[in-house]
Amino acid sequence: MPVPSKRSPSKSPAAHGALCAVAGSDEAEVKRAALQLAAELAPAEAGDLGCEIIDGAADSVDQAATRVHETIQALLTLPFFGGEKLVWLKNANFLGDTVTGRSATVLDALEKLTRTLEAGLPEGVRFLLSAPEIDKRRAFYKALGKLGKLEVFDKLDTSRSGWEEEVAGLVRERARALGLRIGGEALELFVLQSGGDSRQIANELEKLDLYLGAARREVTVDDVRLMVPASRAGVVFELGNALAARDLNAALALVDQLLFQGESAVAILLVALIPTVRNLLLAKDLMQRYRVSRPAAPFHFAGALNRLPQEATAHLPRKKDGGINAYALGIAAMHAHRYSLGELRAGLKTCLEANVALVTGGLEARTVLTETVVKIAATPSA
Repeated sequence: MPVPSKRSPSKSPAAHGALCAVAGSDEAEVKRAALQLAAELAPAEAGDLGCEIIDGAADSVDQAATRVHETIQALLTLPFFGGEKLVWLKNANFLGDTVTGRSATVLDALEKLTRTLEAGLPEGVRFLLSAPEIDKRRAFYKALGKLGKLEVFDKLDTSRSGWEEEVAGLVRERARALGLRIGGEALELFVLQSGGDSRQIANELEKLDLYLGAARREVTVDDVRLMVPASRAGVVFELGNALAARDLNAALALVDQLLFQGESAVAILLVALIPTVRNLLLAKDLMQRYRVSRPAAPFHFAGALNRLPQEATAHLPRKKDGGINAYALGIAAMHAHRYSLGELRAGLKTCLEANVALVTGGLEARTVLTETVVKIAATPSA
């Protein structure tokens, strides 16, 4: 998932306007942002009477339409004893591309709500909408963005290259809010261990905060390994790091762990071994041909790549936006000195042979993987 959007909170309800909406597939972020907005928008002096909440979790088309009509009625009803009030349509589950969301009854009700919002809300009435999913093709979604403040929090797509950089920024921001300092290898490991899930990121940072206490605020690699359970992506990342570092024992142990967790041998080869060897080869080649220095951190390698001529980087892996996946290459560049170009070329050939062996069958999968790892990572002396 694009990275969850970030907002600079304001304590002034007027700064938000009369209409605010929070939606997206990242339910934890949607709930957090909606609660914060509700606290800011609700008139403090009115107490419970100042906030009218309509439960948007509908079980049927008729119930969804009823919730929308209740919202319209609440918006057009003036606050008790004058003053201000907040109307919150909470956790509306009928705005996505679902059977309920596509029904004519619900679409008609949402059209009426749109007209009500376009006509302008009564003085002192504010509207907050939160939804776990919203169809961005609908007229209602476009109207929300035009009439008020709309924030979308979608889960990160961890299958998309370059997602680690986006999550790292989110982790640093959350850690800073807790007074924690995390960077370097500890940050890289945390990003992969958490798998990019915002709820897990928040939970694991809170655990680290409690574990470190007030005396120590610097998060180390050992702290992350001790406190943060490894996701599948975390184990794959560790395997790639072990292979890049030529730590043969660790790499073999991680292969066994992934196989024990039910990962297929072909998947391990394609998502861990081949990308690691390929990135090492690309980084090593660039560093030798253009005399690029070994970076102190993966993020620093992006600057070196930007200074190279266009023809030098035309063959590098790209992200969906067309940019170079500098983070993965930066990790490889930190370890490329451990291998020669000849060893890395031979390593890619070994991966090809392993792929053929796994697809055609005949040999036990674990045997193929362990032999591949040994051929790649074992030093000449070994």
